[in-house]
Amino acid sequence: MAKNERFIETTKEGNGLTSVQRTIIVDNETGVNYLWVHEGYAGGLTPLLDESGKPVVTPVKD
Repeated sequence: MAKNERFIETTKEGNGLTSVQRTIIVDNETGVNYLWVHEGYAGGLTPLLDESGKPVVTPVKD
């Protein structure tokens, strides 16, 4: 990971060519986790939520 990267991909599923690809992206400043799902030319991004409806947050290092 480069020192200045704000967003990093932590998990990736699917090959993106013939199936749906799912990627979890973490914001290194806030720790908020996002789910990016795409297939072909269509896709969507949403924050991951816990069972209470609050964003999933990964602890970030200073």
